[in-house]
Amino acid sequence: MNYHWNWAIFFEIADDGQRYFMWILSGLGWTLLVAIGALIIALVLGSVLGVIRTMPNRFFAFIGDAYVELFRNIPLIVQLFLWFHAFPEILPKGPGDWVKQSLPDFVPAVFGLGLYTAARVAEQVKSGINALARGQKMAGLAMGLTLPQVYRYVLMPMAYRIILPTLTSEAMNIFKNSSVTYAVGVAELYFQYKQILEKTNQVFEITIVVTVIYFLLAFAVNRIMAWIERRVRVPGYIATGGK
Repeated sequence: MNYHWNWAIFFEIADDGQRYFMWILSGLGWTLLVAIGALIIALVLGSVLGVIRTMPNRFFAFIGDAYVELFRNIPLIVQLFLWFHAFPEILPKGPGDWVKQSLPDFVPAVFGLGLYTAARVAEQVKSGINALARGQKMAGLAMGLTLPQVYRYVLMPMAYRIILPTLTSEAMNIFKNSSVTYAVGVAELYFQYKQILEKTNQVFEITIVVTVIYFLLAFAVNRIMAWIERRVRVPGYIATGGK
């Protein structure tokens, strides 16, 4: 089989007057926007949920556990469709119409991906807190700290250090999972990949370029998290793989 490579396809002009490589760059920009926004939501909400799941208050622990079980066991693409198509319908007519007509498509995508990933982060935060010696919590309370202060100044700083390797995986996954948002109309990288394929039929060139971009995104996240892990590690307490 002799395949004729045509890398110049990226510089050809598309129907909208732009060159195809501009479509790639546009998709990359939307991928970064969706993934970073979702990652911020996941880290904040996941941390809160992870904390309340370890608190002595059984009601708060139940709320956290219910959230994790619900969001972790429904496929991401189904959740995105629920946020896009079902959620506006259960709102009152005014807010529902505003969500459907005025809210940018990427906003529900960011929240959908962030809420999905928050359930996974919450499980890791809970595991990190439970991995600490119980004496740390007791010592903080004995020093006169309130329970929220114990979590803020004693437990969470060490728990985050323990779970940094798993948070690295989640950060990498959220960039890859952002490709699912093409199904709800977000013009991210995979969306543009399919668009260019339909226009040019140059399968190998487009696939190779998009694959390399996704690899570089994940690799960059991995290196950034490894640098953070080295900077915050406690010598002699937590081993680090980011040497």
